[in-house]
Amino acid sequence: MNSELQRLIAIVARLRAPGGCPWDREQTHASLLKGLLDETYEFFEAVDENDPVKMREELGDVLLQVVFHTQLETEANRFTMEEVARDINEKLIRRHPHVFDSVRVSSSDEVIHNWERIKKNEKGKEHRKYLVDDIPAALPALFRAEKIQRRVAGVGFDWENAGPALDKVEEEFHEFREAIEENDQEHAAEELGDILFALVNVARHRGICAEEALRSANKKFTRRFRYIEDACAEAGIDMKKASLEELDRLWEAGKKVVG
Repeated sequence: MNSELQRLIAIVARLRAPGGCPWDREQTHASLLKGLLDETYEFFEAVDENDPVKMREELGDVLLQVVFHTQLETEANRFTMEEVARDINEKLIRRHPHVFDSVRVSSSDEVIHNWERIKKNEKGKEHRKYLVDDIPAALPALFRAEKIQRRVAGVGFDWENAGPALDKVEEEFHEFREAIEENDQEHAAEELGDILFALVNVARHRGICAEEALRSANKKFTRRFRYIEDACAEAGIDMKKASLEELDRLWEAGKKVVG
């Protein structure tokens, strides 16, 4: 495996070298970020499909992104792939004292507690002024909301169960409805954000990943709408001219056929 990894590093270095690929030579960390995000979500999709061949391919694409970003820093004499690997190796050992040292744990909750405690005391973390400062702003919003909520729950700022969190959703929805009825667009947008944040809180309490739940809902809607498109095509129906009642009938049929 090491020989193949070294081969990949050498290929990327060659692409970036004088006489290499003009496109690769033009890239920067910033220009590559969208690719890193795209490849990550393509791996998500491969996992959803439980397709090991696709997973392997997409992990290769993610690895390419890691190697490419590291190559940019290697060229600037700031760090190398060896140092990247060393850092993560040391971090894994440091944060798993129950595996690599004599610490004893009895549950996953204890593992997480120790992980957070060790993480907080690591060099480079001490500059954090506020509890949520190091949660990346660029995360998908639902993911970030959950991470924020988990972080503050760690210091006791949390309800004991999902009941009060669910009440908060109803409260926020009432305020959202009022803003809509008053035609206050700015207030409505704010209240919609509050609803989503409150829903993430309920989901967290119930052990549901809100981001995954929404992704699943998107897939379900897409699957059912494709059924409508296929049904219309087979029947020679122009969707733009079809009534909402016709489309809704096909939607209900699609729910039974494609789930």
